[in-house]
Amino acid sequence: MKAIRFHPTIPRYAAGLTLGKLSQSILWSGISCTSYDEVPDLELPGEEWVIIKTRFGGICGSDMSAIHLSGSPYFTPFMSFPHTFGHENVGIIARCGRSVTGFKEGDRVVVEPTLWCRPRGFSDLCRFCQCGEINRCERITQGDISPGMMTGFCRDTGGSWSEFFLAHRSQLYQLPGEIDEENGLMVEPFAVGLHAAINNLPEEHQLILVVGAGTIGLCTTAALRLLNPNSEIHVIARHPFQADAARKLGADRVISASKDRDLYKQVSEITGALLLTPILGKRVLHGGYDQVYECVGSDTSLDDAIRLTRSGGEIILVGVPGISKHVDWSGIFGQELSLKAAYIYNHAENYAGKKWRAFDLVLKFMLEGKIDTSWMVTHKFKLDQYRQALKLQSQRGEHQVIRTAFEFDK
Repeated sequence: MKAIRFHPTIPRYAAGLTLGKLSQSILWSGISCTSYDEVPDLELPGEEWVIIKTRFGGICGSDMSAIHLSGSPYFTPFMSFPHTFGHENVGIIARCGRSVTGFKEGDRVVVEPTLWCRPRGFSDLCRFCQCGEINRCERITQGDISPGMMTGFCRDTGGSWSEFFLAHRSQLYQLPGEIDEENGLMVEPFAVGLHAAINNLPEEHQLILVVGAGTIGLCTTAALRLLNPNSEIHVIARHPFQADAARKLGADRVISASKDRDLYKQVSEITGALLLTPILGKRVLHGGYDQVYECVGSDTSLDDAIRLTRSGGEIILVGVPGISKHVDWSGIFGQELSLKAAYIYNHAENYAGKKWRAFDLVLKFMLEGKIDTSWMVTHKFKLDQYRQALKLQSQRGEHQVIRTAFEFDK
């Protein structure tokens, strides 16, 4: 079967960094680290595993960072290569191991990609997995399978950028018939926004800013609105279509980050913050937002998040950051800001007096009609159209992309 894989070697990495500046298509041509390959058919690695026939495989920003060789090498010890991309998914169980209960061949499922203790074959869970905090698992490089934080970053499991991939029984979630497959594909990114919101829930009187209106920023906005309907939520968006999406998902105000608008002046006028100019460098706001969710991860957005937060305020990192070269951390010190991170999701999300698995809670909200994200899947491609898909994803503002996915036949 065919798969889109990531295989970093020093020569491939050097070729991508050098030639990719001349043409982005080099980055997924096979000359660089990403290639369209023929791979062997999958076999069940154990009796508690299933083979999933993919219906949709989403293209995430973290995948694109890897393809563009712009991500931090910090995460590479927690991966194994070559791996097939694709952690966002919807599929159908094609084959079940003998010890799999509660699921059968033909079931529609969403796979939670986290490769925590259970998928790795440990019955004695680490201290974090014991309390449901699987996103902090201490054994993501150990056990029965190769290193990998998630499906899509582990060479043994495959990923949803291929016709089939593997999943452990503990990763499976039934996709009810009332929920369409596009919504099913969005369970994973919505869980990211839900985890960020539910663990940092603002007070009703606080003024909230979401930096970025890509998929994660939009899901975070929707989760904040769902969990705290009376909060005042503002969103920074670069493109008009993103602004429209943010309003649809509950933003009270959208602030333009286009080149012809002065972002800092807009925030100063909205919040009443003083707009100050240092001797050198970017302007500084004295005042600003109570709580800022940074959902991009770029140097610019991180630096803006610090400068747009009021004294004593809180910044939550939701987007995946890299190696920051142009972020001035002085504002964190000078204004006593709190900096927190919200890394993916877990099985200990506190909601309505009990702990939830994040995917269960997202599916509950979808069944109740409280969220509908199917319209966010704006572009679909067959796997052999990967060149067009990755090019379009790299130019998502121009093509009004929210979420792109590979679609496979039933």
